[in-house]
Amino acid sequence: MDMKIAEVHKLELKSDFPPLEEISVSLDQQKERLLIDTINWKGYNYKPDVALSIAYSDHEIFLKYFIIENYFKAEKTDTNEMVCEDSCVEFFVSPEDDGIYYNMEFNAIGTCLLGVGTSRANSKRVRPEIISKIRRLTTAGTKPVIEKAGEYAWMIVIAIPFEVFFHHQVKDLKGKIFRANFYKCGDKLTVPHYVTWNPVGTQEPDYHQPEHFGLLKFV
Repeated sequence: MDMKIAEVHKLELKSDFPPLEEISVSLDQQKERLLIDTINWKGYNYKPDVALSIAYSDHEIFLKYFIIENYFKAEKTDTNEMVCEDSCVEFFVSPEDDGIYYNMEFNAIGTCLLGVGTSRANSKRVRPEIISKIRRLTTAGTKPVIEKAGEYAWMIVIAIPFEVFFHHQVKDLKGKIFRANFYKCGDKLTVPHYVTWNPVGTQEPDYHQPEHFGLLKFV
């Protein structure tokens, strides 16, 4: 099974922690986007249109997801709720070769679940005060939305400060290689879906598979 590799470029920004609107514009200027378009599992054939821009600064990693899907839901409003049951994007990332990865999951209104561990079985929820450091800006607003059908497009910009990787010493990213995968899901939508960036070779849908991560090269 091929391992995908993505180069992550540094943004030249006007300040250390610029507004997310500024970051969003900078990410829009990137020529290439990663496609989250791999269907791995039988019985889950629906594939929303999902792309991703990624970059970094001296202080944060930036993600911008672009989604078009046929069912949309954003009911979870509290940190560490099961946002995977809503219209959800996810970033699983391992900064070192120590087996520890962070699973960051966001629904369309920016509610975040963050876990850390070496497998699904031992992943622990991270304290809300750490999660609150992750900045989020979404086109879907911040109020909960019950499921609706029909083509729905939304975007979310996420800025992850290095201190969120609290099990590691993440500083200057240039030249570093992280192992990671990106996902889109909607476990409790009328038509559930599970799509990935790097292929996942399991029998059933499971995103907690660090052995199936791809590579991010920070250049």
